[in-house]
Amino acid sequence: MCNDLEKPLYPNCTKFTRLSAILRLFNLKARNGWSDKSFTELLELLKEMLPEGNTLPNRNYEAKKVLCPMGLEYKKIHACPNDCMLYHGEFEGLHQCPRCGLSRYKKKQDDSDYDVSTKGPPAKVLWYLPIVPRLKRLFANADDAKLMRWHEDERKCDGSLRHPADCLQWKKIDSMFPNFGKEPRNVRLGLATDGMNPFGNLSTKHSSWPVLLTIYNLPPWLCMKRKYLMLSMMISGPRQPGNDIDVYLSPLVEDLKMLWEEGIDVFDGYSGELFRLRAMLFCTINDFPAYGNLCGYSVKGHKACPICEEDTCYHQLLNWKKTVYLSHRRFLKPNHPYRRLKKAFNGFQEYDSAPTALTGEQVYERVKNLNMTLGKKGKQPKERSIWKKRSILFDLPYWKVLDVRHCIDVMHVEKNVCDSVIGTLLNIQGKTKDGLNSRLDLQLMGIRQQLYPQPKGKRTYLPPACHTLSKKEKTSFCECLHGVKVPHGYSSNVKSLVSMKDLKLVGLKSHDCYVLMQQLLPVTICDVLPKNVRQVITRLCLFFNGICSKVIDPHKLDELENEAVLILCQLVMYFPPSFFDIMVHLIIQLVREVRLCGPVFLRWMYLIKRYMKILKGYLKSQHRPEASIIERYIAEEAIEFCSEYMSQVESIGIPKTRHEE
Repeated sequence: MCNDLEKPLYPNCTKFTRLSAILRLFNLKARNGWSDKSFTELLELLKEMLPEGNTLPNRNYEAKKVLCPMGLEYKKIHACPNDCMLYHGEFEGLHQCPRCGLSRYKKKQDDSDYDVSTKGPPAKVLWYLPIVPRLKRLFANADDAKLMRWHEDERKCDGSLRHPADCLQWKKIDSMFPNFGKEPRNVRLGLATDGMNPFGNLSTKHSSWPVLLTIYNLPPWLCMKRKYLMLSMMISGPRQPGNDIDVYLSPLVEDLKMLWEEGIDVFDGYSGELFRLRAMLFCTINDFPAYGNLCGYSVKGHKACPICEEDTCYHQLLNWKKTVYLSHRRFLKPNHPYRRLKKAFNGFQEYDSAPTALTGEQVYERVKNLNMTLGKKGKQPKERSIWKKRSILFDLPYWKVLDVRHCIDVMHVEKNVCDSVIGTLLNIQGKTKDGLNSRLDLQLMGIRQQLYPQPKGKRTYLPPACHTLSKKEKTSFCECLHGVKVPHGYSSNVKSLVSMKDLKLVGLKSHDCYVLMQQLLPVTICDVLPKNVRQVITRLCLFFNGICSKVIDPHKLDELENEAVLILCQLVMYFPPSFFDIMVHLIIQLVREVRLCGPVFLRWMYLIKRYMKILKGYLKSQHRPEASIIERYIAEEAIEFCSEYMSQVESIGIPKTRHEE
């Protein structure tokens, strides 16, 4: 690479070297989505146009070989179409899956006498991008190497929570593993994964699963920037891996285990020395279904809360046909007056105490003997349990020591709660939690007699509840939102979200719900709800605003935790039981994770989703969606790596102006 950097593009050329010319061309290819074929044709044409003796490659393959010394390689690992195994390691030479018998390769439609040993295109591929060379390249740059020790050298330590290094879990790792903690350059990673449809609206049956890594050594304003989010693997579709994601994570876990136990020798470009680098996985960031897939817990049904586990207190609504979670009073202090109330809640007094969250060691004891064969045709354990499997992440020696291994995503919790609140207030069909079945469940529970359905001839009259809005109040609510104007980029155009004809909100995205819950909703309900209902909804909005702050006073976390319990108890008093699904229940667990893992804005899916939108934009070939995304990602990595050294190459992975706290 150094030779290519010094070699002129053609004799007596002073403006371009071989490396700079190739990088500029790859920059154009990545930005404009050129296919490999068109890029090869361009190189052939330029080769003819330039003077004789020029060093420009004439094929896309040869140009990519120039980038290989940067450590930008990736591995194509074949996989069983039923997600049973990877053809990796001891299984690398097999031609069919030993568990389900399917061929490793695709079968042609017109080939009736198909031989499983016949080679051809693989049936399914895992695209793995090794993290070791990427960490080496990160430390090779002096500026990035300096940033990797920011949490130790430049972090403001005044007792407030601004960074994961301020939280209890980070400090626990330092105390339990002093050899790891004493080296500030040792890397702590967050793992995020989610499904995406690379085809956009063209197809709804294909789901690719990228696995991303974020680096928590960096300053909080850089942790989730595009430049420092590492794509570690791409699980090809068309089906999501689901519970079998452990099969695909095995190469990454092997590297993480090696980085923890042995480490690697890395050159620090800032200090100019070699040192032994080690790394660990700090936590995972996923939506709730992916949370269950990664940790091996059943997040549906009666015991859906992974923190309360067996102590999850549920209620089955017979008419609504849903499981709800109403027993929030047990999280109150033993002498709280709400515990003695009956009619305002479920008709009973509350004497139970709050459940204690399981430690990592306790979870490991529950799952270590679970024998489950992964794959679409795998065998389930004979004994039915809320734990479905032993997660492959327990192969990491430190995993069972962590208090929070998988983080609840606040973005999805807030969106689900916002949808439920808005849907119920405006009585939006399909989203409201009130209705005839909900009122019949109230009647079965023997509470709130004034709300029981009243037959009137052939129709049934539902008395208005305290959260029910009249048509005039709905109009006032919608007109208030319809007139809101926000700065460009602050959120969606709020006016476009309001349907004045139907008096409802349509097309709410996650960030729209964030703005509604934390800024707009308390204003719009000022004159349209009774004081007690208005106050509890406003307190709910202030709670989300508090836990999403970038700087949090740890002394106020106990107050926030008590506030969450009181808010949920008061919501039970005013809203129908069907309102309290598992996402509403998870509100009670959010403050605990802030205390242990630090600020929410470094552990939610907003920036992950935005980055996946960028990955979707890489798609140009519908026949090879994952290959197209990976190749464009590799080209961008090369551009980013060289932009620090070559002024002619423009950086595209991070904004030019870095906004700090």
